[in-house]
Amino acid sequence: MGSLFLSFRSFGVVGPLRQPRISFRCKIMSSSMQIRMAGCNSDNSRGSLIVLEGLDRSGKTSQSHRLVSHLKDKGVSVELWRFPDRTTAVGQMISAYLANESELDDRAIHLLFSANRWEKRSLMESKLRSGISLIVDRYSYSGVAFSSAKGLDLEWCKAPEVGLVAPDLVIYLDISAEKASERGGYGAERYEQLEFQKKVAETYHTLYDDSWKIIDGCLPVEAVEEQLRELALGTVLSCQKGKPLSKLWSAK
Repeated sequence: MGSLFLSFRSFGVVGPLRQPRISFRCKIMSSSMQIRMAGCNSDNSRGSLIVLEGLDRSGKTSQSHRLVSHLKDKGVSVELWRFPDRTTAVGQMISAYLANESELDDRAIHLLFSANRWEKRSLMESKLRSGISLIVDRYSYSGVAFSSAKGLDLEWCKAPEVGLVAPDLVIYLDISAEKASERGGYGAERYEQLEFQKKVAETYHTLYDDSWKIIDGCLPVEAVEEQLRELALGTVLSCQKGKPLSKLWSAK
């Protein structure tokens, strides 16, 4: 089989097949060469939007940094983004709320999270069209999953996100709420509560679509990293070959 990964579509799980490690390295090297060639030959070449999602303490942030470093080593123009972006005025309001320094209605904070993504939409699209790939730590799916877990209507939660740039790939680091709670720093922010995180996980499962790949977040860090690399390199290549941008949750 040509791919190192087997997708179980019923639950979206991605796992490594038993092949010699040298084949993985050769495949990565081949992908890197194809990426350079595709970037030079396609008039419609663009950057890719790759989103990492998961429960709090699932490893998204660490793996996002590792992935960006790897892609840069392969010659990919890439940046790391994170939502909420706490550097903006809206982001600072969100940060205060997450740190339990302020109180807001559940609907109000949901709309602030959405506004935080919208205020970066134009810049995001501009960078993608200029050939810069973006690795994004959390996106609209987090906003919907967390707010829906509070009891808000799922479709109401999705509505403000409609029309944002749709990711080319969503990678969900799958880890149980119990396992996540055992990791260092757990409980520092408002949403890091075991029972609540269980509800968030349930909502995430309703958001799966064809752009999602699921990786077992309990695997060793290096194993998760290898799976991320191949998925990301394949997505970068498809975008450099001219895959068009699309809008999130918009009618086709």
